[in-house]
Amino acid sequence: MQSNLFTAVLLPLALAIVMLGMGLSLVPQDFQRITRYPKAVTVGILCQVLLLPLIGALITLIVPMQPAIAVGLIVLAVCPGGPSSNLMTYLARGDVALSVTLTAINSIITIFTIPIISNLALQHFLGQTAAISLPIGQTMLQIFLITLLPIAIGMLIRRQFPTTARRLEKQMSRLAIGLLGLIIGLLLLREGSQLPQFLVQVGMGVLLLNLLAMLTGFGAGKLFQLPLPQQICLAIEVGIQNGTLAIAITAGLLNDADMAVPAAVYSLLMYLTGFGAVFLGRKVSRGVPEVTDFV
Repeated sequence: MQSNLFTAVLLPLALAIVMLGMGLSLVPQDFQRITRYPKAVTVGILCQVLLLPLIGALITLIVPMQPAIAVGLIVLAVCPGGPSSNLMTYLARGDVALSVTLTAINSIITIFTIPIISNLALQHFLGQTAAISLPIGQTMLQIFLITLLPIAIGMLIRRQFPTTARRLEKQMSRLAIGLLGLIIGLLLLREGSQLPQFLVQVGMGVLLLNLLAMLTGFGAGKLFQLPLPQQICLAIEVGIQNGTLAIAITAGLLNDADMAVPAAVYSLLMYLTGFGAVFLGRKVSRGVPEVTDFV
């Protein structure tokens, strides 16, 4: 569960390649629409910052689990979405510009909310506190290198060479699906021997967090009458958390392997449920025109 070559190099590199493919499908107007019509952004931020921690806390009350496991589940719930949510939104034909924007904004916000909520969970479940501080500079650099820089390069290619970008975009979409399958396979290979033990400990709680978060995001999009691509985006962006960051906090900063178990299991299950969300998103979006404006 510790950071290794896969989590530190291979996975970020694969996701960065996919981000490049996303950039090939974007134009600056995609982001201009978000600044002009902020309703979808506001809904997504509120779901991730306020509702997700509440969902995590509710699950710890319903599903029996050890105190350390409960803390790990709360830490996971307050982590932002990562590049994986951008990838799945792209494959599910959701609003990628909205997904990238929510990932970036929530990654900044959670730098401050993760220490506060994590310490509250430690005090409640274990009766202790810990000084948790995320390396702000390193975190923002990681987000930039994996998400924003490849997308910016892709957008630049599209602007300068539109015909080439359209041709590459089709190839990158196929590559993205292949990479998603590779990520699932590598994660199963990496943690497969311990998977049965992990599933017994936290399987139900982690699955509930994932599914309830997805339903919350999709339901919020429907409640506020957002277009279907943004509903798909919110379902995935709210439902998929940055499991690698949760492992880094629990196993690294808090130095507790038990607390890292929820994030380790989640890092496996989220790709399986995420792949299901991609399938459903592509199915329901058939015949639906791409977003031309927010409502």
